[in-house]
Amino acid sequence: MDKILEAVVTSSYPASVKQGLVRRVLEAARQPLEREQCLALLALGARLYVGGADELPRRVGCQLLHVAGRHHPEVFAEFFSARRVLRLLQGGAGPPGARALACVQLGLQLLPEGPAADEVFALLRREVLRTVCERPGPAACAQVARLLARHPRCIPDGPHRLLFCQQLVRSLGRFRCPAEGEEGAVEFLEQAQQVSGLLAQLWRAQPAAILPCLKELFAVISCTEEEPPSSALASVVQHLPLELMDGVVRNLSNDDSVTDSQMLTAISRMIDWVSWPLGKNIDKWIIALLKGLAAVKKFSILIEVSLAKIEKVFSKLLYPIVRGAALSVLKYMLLTFQHSHEAFHLLLPHIPPMVASLVKEDSNSGTSCLEQLAELVHCMVFRFPGFPDLYEPVMEAIKDLHVPNEDRIKQLLGQDAWTSQKSELAGFYPRLMAKSDTGKIGLINLGNTCYVNSILQALFMASDFRHCVLRLTENNSQPLMTKLQWLFAFLEHSQRPAISPENFLSASWTPWFSPGTQQDCSEYLKYLLDRLHEEEKTGTRICQKLKQSSSPSAPEEPPSPSSTSVEKMFGGKIVTRICCLRCLNVSSREEAFTDLSLAFPPAERCRRRRLGSVMLPPEEGPGKVGPRRQRKHCITADVPPAILDMAGLGHQGPGGQSLQEEKGEKEERAEEEEETREGEDEREKGEPKGEEEEEEEEKEAEEKEEADSLGPGTLRNAAVPSAEGSRSVLDLVNYFLSPEKLTAENRYHCESCASLQDAEKVVELSQGPRYLILTLLRFSFDLRTMRRRKILDDVSIPLLLRLPLAGGRGQAYDLCSVVVHSGVSSESGHYYCYAREGAARPAPSLGAADRPEPDNQWYLFNDTRVSFSSFESVSNVTSFFPKDTAYVLFYRQRPGEGPEAEPGSPRARAEPALHKDLMEAISKDNILYLQEQEKEARSRAAYISALPASPHWGRGFDEDKDEDEGPPGGCNPAGGNGGDFHRLVF
Repeated sequence: MDKILEAVVTSSYPASVKQGLVRRVLEAARQPLEREQCLALLALGARLYVGGADELPRRVGCQLLHVAGRHHPEVFAEFFSARRVLRLLQGGAGPPGARALACVQLGLQLLPEGPAADEVFALLRREVLRTVCERPGPAACAQVARLLARHPRCIPDGPHRLLFCQQLVRSLGRFRCPAEGEEGAVEFLEQAQQVSGLLAQLWRAQPAAILPCLKELFAVISCTEEEPPSSALASVVQHLPLELMDGVVRNLSNDDSVTDSQMLTAISRMIDWVSWPLGKNIDKWIIALLKGLAAVKKFSILIEVSLAKIEKVFSKLLYPIVRGAALSVLKYMLLTFQHSHEAFHLLLPHIPPMVASLVKEDSNSGTSCLEQLAELVHCMVFRFPGFPDLYEPVMEAIKDLHVPNEDRIKQLLGQDAWTSQKSELAGFYPRLMAKSDTGKIGLINLGNTCYVNSILQALFMASDFRHCVLRLTENNSQPLMTKLQWLFAFLEHSQRPAISPENFLSASWTPWFSPGTQQDCSEYLKYLLDRLHEEEKTGTRICQKLKQSSSPSAPEEPPSPSSTSVEKMFGGKIVTRICCLRCLNVSSREEAFTDLSLAFPPAERCRRRRLGSVMLPPEEGPGKVGPRRQRKHCITADVPPAILDMAGLGHQGPGGQSLQEEKGEKEERAEEEEETREGEDEREKGEPKGEEEEEEEEKEAEEKEEADSLGPGTLRNAAVPSAEGSRSVLDLVNYFLSPEKLTAENRYHCESCASLQDAEKVVELSQGPRYLILTLLRFSFDLRTMRRRKILDDVSIPLLLRLPLAGGRGQAYDLCSVVVHSGVSSESGHYYCYAREGAARPAPSLGAADRPEPDNQWYLFNDTRVSFSSFESVSNVTSFFPKDTAYVLFYRQRPGEGPEAEPGSPRARAEPALHKDLMEAISKDNILYLQEQEKEARSRAAYISALPASPHWGRGFDEDKDEDEGPPGGCNPAGGNGGDFHRLVF
């Protein structure tokens, strides 16, 4: 019967005839058969199934095996023996084919339980391991996966199971897609998924096999001597538990046995996996490994792999199935590559066509990708300005897409830079200092130069002045301003946590200062601003003369000198009037100023709590001035006390008032009632009240806005002292503006009287500066000790200050910087600076109080250390540290309060573009810093690895120990999850 059937199958009869004859033979095979006849049919069926030339003989062989196995189980058990299976699997050279494995799988389905079956399964446990070690192709390997998934008894057991898993990983690395076209690719993907699914099944049964398999995976992808492994390895990643990610990456990035070449090769090949369409979590593992390399300062690897792979990753945005993973990796690569524009500029030619393709696609995925890509482009253009010719086509392509605001851009740029990554070894290598979480950069103390650092940080945080300096074009006539521009540019764009101001310090050195000794920061600030002002004036005159000399036309009248940058930002005008008390003649003089030096009033003046009643005489002569006239020349008393009256009107608990305070309050109430009656008398005489009501409404609005600007966690009355005799900045300003009697030795020489006469001197502000600098004169000369002493009195600092101007309403100023002196003498101690962005603030919108605005975030600049702070800390610093007192204050004029800004000094918030030489210098220094950090990390790691095992490094963190014996879990390279430093995964 078997020979007849074989002849029919191999004959040239039509297929329909063959099928009819085969059907009759199969029906006969269902009947009882002799043993030899049945064995012959089974042998024919196996031969046709494995070696059939086309579909018909393979189908006939399968049907024969099914019929004989079901109707003659005893004979089938005898036929399908271990020897037969071994012959099937080893029938040809090399690994067995997929048909032989399929035949074995079919036989296992029909094999009855018994000793013969046990023997077959034992054989298969050995043979599948041998088969995988021989690196079968995708089809055969997928058939093994299906065989083991259907018959788990065939899975190698004991120590062979781990070896089997590792060899499966290596087999996946040898996969190659055998056919071109969509069908071949889909089949290849399915085969890879089946093999990786078998691995996942084995890992679930034996979790301890995961880490050795990962080690094998890394060995495959990091090998530089063989051809690149298949991207089918990406199918394994989706089955890796994410909770292992941190520990695996930490151990891998800190393993000294892994060379840079191996790491570069591995991460490059992993990035290629972005193109694998069915890979889940691939982007997460790639980004985690990139972060791990940044944490241990291996920047050369990151730079090389970014430049080599970023274009390929970008190209994958075209394909929706891999777009999400590609976009995640692209965003991370671009946002971390901030030391140079090179990576971003590689993508510039590809961005416009990519945008056009995504727009044409018109899908939700494409739209989302477009929005994120546009945001990414704006971040990069913001980070690397100054290339309009390169950026114009890109900006034209994304012009219709959403433009993120500057705060969002800074947030994105600040969170992923390589230098902001936390080093896993920073606790053990102190010199591996990371950039502050604030995104701000410190200044290195060059030996008692904290007074310089504090002033420079305060000037840098004055945003309008910073923008003005950064917009300066290259000008050899302003060398000091040019050096300041370079310093500000590095403070804005450097990747270093702190930079050295040595070049600027040597250029701006005050001649009478002794090197290496502490100096007065206010004195340095005055000298610096004066130098910058005079240098710009001189440079302008030189340029004008050169322009006139080069012009052949007749010389024209010299143009009126324009204001310098210092005058625009810090310049104000003050009028001094002296009234002779004999002839009542008034002489006046107007002077420019860049800062106001505020002396401390006598103690008795501070017992008075109200801020009004400081009267300035009118120009026409002395006389009684009503309350309305007084308010024009003093800090008004009707402003809400929480904002302006910081001189002691804070809330006190029951019983917290002294007798003097109660008496003072009674006097205040009596005076207020008297003023109220006077005001009512004036209104009864027909004086309109609309102006006062408008002022009240404006001040209420200011109070509400100031309450919003305090930020979260700040007490509204935090700056209000309660001690008797305490002072506020407003007391000092009022004292500065109060009339002064010139008598005795200080008498005034009156030109009208032609002799010395008693007089009264009054100071008025005629024009307020954009940035108001107030210096509190804390240092006085003590005749008894013949030394300068420091006034340690606490002075409360208001967030909002309203300055009275001559002949008009006051101007409002917002506090933006406070330079603090710590110590008891101007020749010693330490300076540090509290500051926030002194930029124009938009009007608060609904819900603005629920989220802090970036402009309201305070920072503490203490040489190289920069940290977040708050206005509460600024207000309470002297309460906690009596020797730490506010010394120099920077206030910024509120937008709309003063005259309009000149065209040359716009109040734009966007950071200005830098000129090419400056950008190149910053990029080179950033690369140098990355190289320094990498070299330092390597030398430290080599030093630590050479040390003998100590109790700290050699003991697991799960053992009992005292708190002082070492840091808690998570602080060591093993990650704090048990184990020790020497038991790393890789």
